Amino acid sequence: MLRFILSPVIIIIAAYGLITKNSEFQSLMILLLGLMMLVMGLEEFQKERKTYGWLLVVVFLFSIFVSVQGFLLN
Repeated sequence: MLRFILSPVIIIIAAYGLITKNSEFQSLMILLLGLMMLVMGLEEFQKERKTYGWLLVVVFLFSIFVSVQGFLLN
């Protein structure tokens, strides 16, 4: 259910950035995308698909790293 809440929020932030050409919320969008990857990874672990679960967790960690760098550089 959390995935269905995060998806529209991410789409709204991305659409706002594209329409206004403002990259102010890009770090927040990457953070939310990372959280969505974590939720999807946990769902894959519950479905006993560990390879996809680990892949999504690694993507989550990378996106958190990029997001934190974005917050610190702005």
